[in-house]
Amino acid sequence: MSEVRTLSILGSTGSIGTSALAVVAHANAEADDPVFALDTLSAGSNVDLLIEQALSFRPQQVVIADERKRDHLRAALSGTGIEVAAGAEAIKEAATRPVHRLLAAIVGIDGLPSTLAALEAGNSVALANKESMVCAGPLLNRIAEQRDVAIVPTDSEHNAMFQVMERREDIERLILTASGGPFRGYQRSDLQSVTRANALAHPRWEMGQKISIDSATLFNKGLELIEASYLFDIPEDRIEVVVHPQSIVHSAVAYRDGSVLAQMGTPDMQTPIAHALTWPERRQPTAVEALDLIALSKLDFEALDSENFPAVGLARQALRAGCGAPTVLNCANEAAVAAFLAGQCRFLDISWVVEAALQRFLSGPMACQDCDNLEAVMAIQAEAKRLTGALLEDVQSQTQERTA
Repeated sequence: MSEVRTLSILGSTGSIGTSALAVVAHANAEADDPVFALDTLSAGSNVDLLIEQALSFRPQQVVIADERKRDHLRAALSGTGIEVAAGAEAIKEAATRPVHRLLAAIVGIDGLPSTLAALEAGNSVALANKESMVCAGPLLNRIAEQRDVAIVPTDSEHNAMFQVMERREDIERLILTASGGPFRGYQRSDLQSVTRANALAHPRWEMGQKISIDSATLFNKGLELIEASYLFDIPEDRIEVVVHPQSIVHSAVAYRDGSVLAQMGTPDMQTPIAHALTWPERRQPTAVEALDLIALSKLDFEALDSENFPAVGLARQALRAGCGAPTVLNCANEAAVAAFLAGQCRFLDISWVVEAALQRFLSGPMACQDCDNLEAVMAIQAEAKRLTGALLEDVQSQTQERTA
C-alpha cells in the first residue's frame, strides 16, 4: 500500500482548483486505496462552492478569504468536524500546515504571501499562481533552496518544459507556445472595438475572467515568459514564443545538438496538475481524453504578432530591467484588466496603461530597489498601484470626453 499523499489546495473554487479536485476524485475512485487526502481548501469569496467541495472531499480545514462569509461557512459545516477559518492571515497560516504538496492556485499577486509562507514552512509547492513567480521569483527560489523543497511548475506550459527538461547546460532555448487567444489575426483597427464578451471567449480553454483577458491581450504569455526565466534560470533572449492555435504542443525545449523535445496532450489542465501533484513518484491516471494524432492530422505554428500584441515585448523589457519591474508589469496589468472588466477602459488601453506604468516606474526613485523580501515586493506593488491608478483616471477622463 502506497502512502497517502496529503494536499492543500489554495484557490480551490477557481478553474485550477476545480480541475485539481477532479484529479483527486478520479485518482481515489480508481485506486484500491486512497491516493490523496486533503488538508486544506481555500477560496476567495465563492462560499457556496467551497461548502460543496468541503462536504464532498472532507478536508481537515476550509478557509474563506472574505471574512464576512465566515458565519455562513461555519453554519453550513457544523457537525462535520471540518475546521473553519477566514481572512488573508488564516490563508497564510493554512499554507504552513505540513503536507506532501500545496497547490498554489490563488489568482494574482494575492497568492504571493501564502506561496511564500508555504515554502518558508518547508512545504513543496505545485505552482499554478504565475504572478507569485513573476513578482518574487528570486525570493521564492532562494527560500525553496534554503528549505530544500521543490517548486513544481503547474501551468501547462511550464509543466510541459519541466517534463522534457534534461541537463540545463545542454539547453539552447525554451519554446513557449501560445494559442493566440480569441483575437489571433486581428489588426489594431479590429481591436479598437472588441468587447468584454469577445475577450472572454477563449477558443480552447475554459478559464477565469482575469486569465481569459490575459490570453486575449497575450499578457499571459508575457507573464509566462518571466515565470519560465525565473523557474529555469534561462535569460529572456533564449525563450521563444510561438503561436500554436491547436494548443496540443504545450511547450518544448530545444537542445544544442539540434533536437527539440515537446510535451503534447489534449488541452486539459488535469494532465499538468496530476503530474505536479505526484512528481516525482509516478504519473497519476486522469479522466483526460487520450490524444488521437490521426484525428488531429496536423499542427500549425505561427510567428508572434508583436506589433498588435505588445505584451510579450513589454515582459522582456521588464525582465531585462530586473528588480521591481516585473512586479510593476504584473500589478499594472491586474489593475488594467480589472478596469476593462468593469467597463472603465477599452481593450487596447490595457497594454498602453501597462507600458506607461512601467516607463514611469523605471524613471522613478524605486527602479533599482531590490525585491529580497515580501515587504519590499509589496512596497513596489503599492507604487505600481499608485502609478496605474493615475493612468486609469486619465483613460476614464478621455473616455468620458469622447462619449460626451
